[in-house]
Amino acid sequence: MKHALFLALALTLAACGGPRAPREPQADAVLSATVTAPNFGDAAPHDWDGRGPDRQVVHGTDTSRFQPQVDWPTARANGINFAFIKATEGGDLLDPAFKTNWRAARSAGVRAGAYHFWYHCRPGNEQARWFISHVPRSPGALPPVLDLEWTPFSPTCTRRPPTEELLREAQSFIDIVARHYGQRPLVYVSPDIFKERELWRLQGVEFWLRSVAGHPSRVYPAHAWAFWQYSGTGLIPGIPGKADLNAFHGSVRDWQEWLARRAP
Repeated sequence: MKHALFLALALTLAACGGPRAPREPQADAVLSATVTAPNFGDAAPHDWDGRGPDRQVVHGTDTSRFQPQVDWPTARANGINFAFIKATEGGDLLDPAFKTNWRAARSAGVRAGAYHFWYHCRPGNEQARWFISHVPRSPGALPPVLDLEWTPFSPTCTRRPPTEELLREAQSFIDIVARHYGQRPLVYVSPDIFKERELWRLQGVEFWLRSVAGHPSRVYPAHAWAFWQYSGTGLIPGIPGKADLNAFHGSVRDWQEWLARRAP
């Protein structure tokens, strides 16, 4: 099939009236584990050959200052159940859209988590302290995320530390953040750095894997994952332009149990 089943569903629903209208936020919306079915599409869907994201039922997105302002109630009503929101980078950069996105997403009932973009020219403990100084310990928040990527276009740091150095510094960040928030962090990776620096050796984490041209079981064979970023060309009501699409690995019940286990 050239299009994922959820895309066909989205087009069908759109023909019947377009995006779903958001509901009024409820006082306990931030703690809700209710799942809204996907009602969105993809501008450039991959041919998943029967192993696509349509097999997952809990979908979400991620965002930063580089994306347009999100209408979170509309996105939530149309299948965005969770969002990873950029908070910090390195040891001195705060995403200027973080506070607005954090508050608005949670108010709309989207389960939100904050992520830190790794800077290969600073120690892990400095980066952990910077993240902690800007990301609150909020009830119902998803685990903090460490975004580990190569940065070939960085204006200040393009180095690629050797494996042992990167693992040591990243583990330092992970351990400090885990103690502060009372949750094991997630680690976001792309295939190249994951393989080149053996990131599966990191301890006490779950992985959020980028894989836009193949199922994670093929791109990251034998490695477990909790979240999958499967597209960067999503068409989501409430989000102008193209957006990242992510899926949780499991059923609605798995999602609810995972949230319960991961509560600090």
